[in-house]
Amino acid sequence: MLQLFFAIAFSAVPLTLYLPPIRSLNLFVETMEDLMRQTTVYTLRTYPRVRLACSRLLASILRIRSR
Repeated sequence: MLQLFFAIAFSAVPLTLYLPPIRSLNLFVETMEDLMRQTTVYTLRTYPRVRLACSRLLASILRIRSR
């Protein structure tokens, strides 16, 4: 069991090298917030259309299967 613990622990150590420093993380978070802000308007406008298209497609599939 101890060997398994050390194997997992030492295999996870290199993963810490992939974590960005905090100053880079703040820029990433700011960019993601900006992206979400820009896409929210578009998403709110297209969501009802996509929902309607999916419901019509599902209804037509169910109608074909019921015959």
